[in-house]
Amino acid sequence: MTKKVKLRSLLIGGLFTLFFVAIVGRLYWVQVVQGAGLLTSAQERWAKEDVLRPVRGAIVDRNDKVLAEDSPAYTIALNPIIIQKYQLEQSVVKGLAGLLKTSDDPATISALEEKIRTLLNKKRLDEKTQQMTLMTQVEIRNEGWKIDTEVAEQVKTFVETLKNQTNVKNVGIYLQKEQKRFYPGGKLASHVLGYTDKEGKALTGLESRFDSFLKGIPGNRSYEKDRTGVELPDAKVNYQPAVDGSNVRLTIDKNIQFYIESALEKVNAKYHPKSLTAIAVDPQTMEVLGMASTPDFNPNKYWDNKNQSDFINNTVASQYEPGSTFKIVTLAAAVEENLFFPEDKYQSGAIQVPGRILHDHNIVGWGQISYLDGLKRSSNVAFVKLGYEKLGKEKLEKYIKDFGFGAKTGIDLPGEVPGIVAMKYPSDYATATYGQGRLTTTAIQQTSAYAAIANGGKLMVPHVVKDIVNPKTKEVIQTFEPTVIRQVVSERTAKQVSEYLEQVVSDQAIGTGRNAFIEGYRVAGKTGTANKVEPGGKGYADGKWVVSFIGYAPVENPKILVTIIADEPDLGGDYHRGSEVAPPAFKEIVSQTLRYMGVPSNTQQMKAAEKVEDMLMPDLSGQTVEKSKNVMNKFGVIVESIGKGSKVIAQSPPVGTDISSAQRIYVVLQEGGDLPIPDLTGKSLRDALEVCTFIKVKCQSVGEGYVSSQSLAGDSDARQLVLQLKPYSELLQGPSSDVEAPAAPAATTPAKTDKKVTSVKPNNPVKTAESTKINEGSAKKNDPPAR
Repeated sequence: MTKKVKLRSLLIGGLFTLFFVAIVGRLYWVQVVQGAGLLTSAQERWAKEDVLRPVRGAIVDRNDKVLAEDSPAYTIALNPIIIQKYQLEQSVVKGLAGLLKTSDDPATISALEEKIRTLLNKKRLDEKTQQMTLMTQVEIRNEGWKIDTEVAEQVKTFVETLKNQTNVKNVGIYLQKEQKRFYPGGKLASHVLGYTDKEGKALTGLESRFDSFLKGIPGNRSYEKDRTGVELPDAKVNYQPAVDGSNVRLTIDKNIQFYIESALEKVNAKYHPKSLTAIAVDPQTMEVLGMASTPDFNPNKYWDNKNQSDFINNTVASQYEPGSTFKIVTLAAAVEENLFFPEDKYQSGAIQVPGRILHDHNIVGWGQISYLDGLKRSSNVAFVKLGYEKLGKEKLEKYIKDFGFGAKTGIDLPGEVPGIVAMKYPSDYATATYGQGRLTTTAIQQTSAYAAIANGGKLMVPHVVKDIVNPKTKEVIQTFEPTVIRQVVSERTAKQVSEYLEQVVSDQAIGTGRNAFIEGYRVAGKTGTANKVEPGGKGYADGKWVVSFIGYAPVENPKILVTIIADEPDLGGDYHRGSEVAPPAFKEIVSQTLRYMGVPSNTQQMKAAEKVEDMLMPDLSGQTVEKSKNVMNKFGVIVESIGKGSKVIAQSPPVGTDISSAQRIYVVLQEGGDLPIPDLTGKSLRDALEVCTFIKVKCQSVGEGYVSSQSLAGDSDARQLVLQLKPYSELLQGPSSDVEAPAAPAATTPAKTDKKVTSVKPNNPVKTAESTKINEGSAKKNDPPAR
């Protein structure tokens, strides 16, 4: 018995000893041999890292009005388990499909319903049970991904309605807060701005070109967590804050951009062109004030445009045969070389060059006419004689290249093409004198060439970006200054050419640009009507034209230069109607812009010359309206108040500004963003625009003369005031007898020059790169009339 007990004790003791040795061995293996690796693995499991997304910088206009910015967005997430549990599938499918539909097409709605239903039945493999179970969360992409606040509010309302109907607290529909790119102006300047996709990737325009400045630097936050994801107490936390992107301030003025796009809409509605292109610049600095291209797109809904060509910025990425607007190069070269004598005569109609007979758009010509009349009538023969016979091939080509053709302008937009300068045969050089043949340009090249004449002979680099700004400190990080490339002609030559181009517009008898004439301002410009080339270089297409106009004002000190090109407008088969398309649009844009800029007309300048010396605007802040009027009475100045309040909190013009007795002073009595719009009935457009600028509301005018009625749409920054204008005589005949009629307008006359005043009608043949093939020798059938 004792022996058995001892044996059992030894056996049990041996087993415990072996167990202890095994435990010690295992501890040694885990802690010593595998310790470092297991510790690293554990730390990886405990560690949690969150990526901190930076705010993408805003794109603003020259006056800091937002054109693109990050804004709140929401993604719709569904819990299929909850929705199936409470049998809400049909209600959820129908309700969300109705809110997220992209069209009212029954087939489209049905497809979306089926998509949501499929998501609600989506399953995954459960690792524990090894069985397929419903997903715990699914997202509706793309229709429910990064939706805007307006749609999110509709979803919230639907969720609350569903809760009340079913008496279920959680119906399995959630809104996850995110960020997305938002463009407040919609289609406004869409080709310039470009867009970012829903993943945040910059794809086109300035969004792409200046992405390195806009995107910022992501940050991160790392910490230790338990298995449920809760941060461990006293855990080590590493925090690297995100660096927000910089703001990009443009040279573009949002109001001028609006004027441009409004004018193009009218051209589209009336002539239905294949595309439209417009550029407005300050010719003194080559800052782009506005730029538009149609067809356009809404960057907030870029996916709605199925045709990829809609995203092409035609102002820089499309080339065309310029036609008669190109005659400015030949004219400037001839004047610079002392070869242009405006009163010399030549025989119009046709001219023989080696291998070709070239014609005016008026085949029979106008007989013996002066070169100045040839310019105003847009005679091709005149320019062949000036450029081919007098200048010669070498000098002509030199001036063409000096004006920047055949090379990129260097504008800070993606996708610019250089155009083509490839004259080879004598006929190529002859047709190049009036912008046809082996020669293509872009709209921005043409704009730069005309600006070189408007600014005194300097070819400059056009630019859209003014500076880069820190969004928090408002410190300017980088500035883009005006850059001169070269002096292409003398200042004297540029001035003479401007005076000749002015007569193209001011001569209401024969000037091809007479439809661009603006009462009270000196305008210089040139039209173009160009027959397009058939694809494959098979000659010129019947009835297909590209019409254009390029001009600037005021001639004595140009503040704005505008290029407008219409591709294949409906002219009813009559190319002579080309001057009806672009010049009126130019007139609308420039007249509105000059008034918006406060550039005085000739009559206003004469009145300004009569103002009292040392008449400066006093500080009216803090005073009552009555006291302000008493202060200004001694100057004979009218004071008008805006808003409701007892004291003046803002005034226009600012303190210290020169004022005249004919001027109106505006004072604001109310704080806040949305100031009330005063009654502008009976005011001149200039006075009305001054009020709009002062109270920061967009303003669009319809007609000419004085304000007869007004209407306001939108709110906050989106407010837009439409002014209906009528001539003074019609306004007096209006039905509203209680409206105070404005003072009779002073008569204005076109600016006089020491030259004979006549007007010119431009005609240029233009073709796009896609539809044009330049043939050797330019021997094309149906030689088109270039005007």
